[in-house]
Amino acid sequence: MKVAIINLGCKVNQCECDSIAERFKKDGFEVAQEFCPADVYVINTCAVTQEAEKKSRQCVARVRKYNPEGKVYVIGCASQKNPDQFDNKGVTYIGGNAAKMAVCDLPVGVDVKPLPTKFETMDLGYGSHAREVVKIEDGCNNFCTYCIVPYLRGRVRSRSIDDILCECRLRALSCREIVLTGINTSAWGEDIGYKLSDLVKALKDVPVRFRFGSLEVNVVDAKLLRAMKDGGNFCDHFHLSLQSGDDGTLKDMNRHYTSAQFAEKVRLIRDYFPQAAITTDIIVGFATETDERFDNSLAFARSIRFANIHVFPYSRRAGTKAYPIPPVDPQVVSERVKRMTALKNELIDDYLHSNIGYRLQAVMETEDDLFVVGHTVNYIKIYLPRSSSVKIGEMYEVVGTEIYKDGLLGKRV
Repeated sequence: MKVAIINLGCKVNQCECDSIAERFKKDGFEVAQEFCPADVYVINTCAVTQEAEKKSRQCVARVRKYNPEGKVYVIGCASQKNPDQFDNKGVTYIGGNAAKMAVCDLPVGVDVKPLPTKFETMDLGYGSHAREVVKIEDGCNNFCTYCIVPYLRGRVRSRSIDDILCECRLRALSCREIVLTGINTSAWGEDIGYKLSDLVKALKDVPVRFRFGSLEVNVVDAKLLRAMKDGGNFCDHFHLSLQSGDDGTLKDMNRHYTSAQFAEKVRLIRDYFPQAAITTDIIVGFATETDERFDNSLAFARSIRFANIHVFPYSRRAGTKAYPIPPVDPQVVSERVKRMTALKNELIDDYLHSNIGYRLQAVMETEDDLFVVGHTVNYIKIYLPRSSSVKIGEMYEVVGTEIYKDGLLGKRV
């Protein structure tokens, strides 16, 4: 019997899908993690935006095109938020974000359990990639006014250091880089008496390079950066979620920092990691964002010199504090997205140019007819001409020579 496991969400969802896939394999199933003909479909849904939730519903119809008689199992954020939206679609099972491994027993019905209060350990999902993802935390206590996720994932639950260390050591046997991820990675440890710097120190002897998937700026301090620098195995890439560069909007979003405080943390990072890539998320068109506030956000993003920006139009989510506020005109939002995206492209180009000629370590991940492609320590996509001496899964010292596509054309040193 064949099972197809579909991830519609974040890196945390992907870790969970890998664990579910491993359990099915142990139970003798043929497993695919893509859209394909199968007997059973497991859909790990997303609800971070209205569009993500819509795609989660549409996914049920999409898998039915591959096998109209296939059994469909829905879990994750969209079904946690509203299981009824899947109940009339011929779905065999609807679960939520708790006890996700239960889907491997192929249950029937609706069973959206209460969200857990402790970190739920799942089977170790073995990957086959040069860069693997390890889940260290679940849940979020921030309750940003635009965000539905804390209501769907629950409060912060941290995985133990010993458990994280065990998985990372195992993965280091077959990969070159590990991305540490969570719903709010920065909050790791706050419920079990640790700081993120404690985890960094514990991982210093694992023979692989590490990267944080995303960080909140408030967790960045000299203690964390010193631990990352001293360990020598953490990448100089920091994805810091900004969301807005305007102080009034940040306050309305309940983000707990000012633009000046964010800028100071970026300066501190660059003191320790001068060539660091600072990437971010920015929400455009939040309900209280005026033209002036947007201009402030645009100017601030330019001043920080981000290496990349993930630009998102604001998505109203029922149940959040900001939902009752009338939205900004969609045409205005669309125009602002275009302007922020134009800045994003300009800053990417600037950052790539600034790295030409530097010696950087790169892990190679994929290949095509012409190139072996990977990412540098500061997350620049690097294209090395194919040769017998360049292999997927290996790490090389490289130099970028010129901008090529979405990264740099490179050569081995």
